[in-house]
Amino acid sequence: MSEAVLDAGPLIHLSELDALDVLRDMDILRVPVAVWDEASTHQPEALEFPGLERVTVPNVSASLQIVAQSLALDRGELEALSLMELYPRALFLTDDAAARLAAEQRGYAVHGTIGLLIRAVRRGLRSAPEILSLLRVLPQRSTLHLRSSLLNAILARLENEWTK
Repeated sequence: MSEAVLDAGPLIHLSELDALDVLRDMDILRVPVAVWDEASTHQPEALEFPGLERVTVPNVSASLQIVAQSLALDRGELEALSLMELYPRALFLTDDAAARLAAEQRGYAVHGTIGLLIRAVRRGLRSAPEILSLLRVLPQRSTLHLRSSLLNAILARLENEWTK
């Protein structure tokens, strides 16, 4: 059984790209209340994706509160990481660099929007040409902040890998 804990970034950005379907192979998609609230403000359509489970987060551990303060994590990231403490084998979905760092330091598997799109090809959920097209229009269709040089490098690598 595959499960994920979502931060707002991938939920919002995949919705902007009409690509939430790349999550359909996951059995459980946990969304903390703070993330749900953020998504409802910025991309309410994202919350219509079937299988999203809104989860109230119990008390946040003291050690996680310290990490959240030192990395300036927002409430959604803090709640998502708190859920990861309860479900450490879940995949943590975030586009926030500080949240990713905190998760990786705790040994959690992490993917962001770009990783989820690439994963969709490897899992047969989307074709390589579809994902390459989405990546090319990502700056126009999504609010994901990504350096153009990084996006170009990703596109070049994937085009080389997938068009051989």
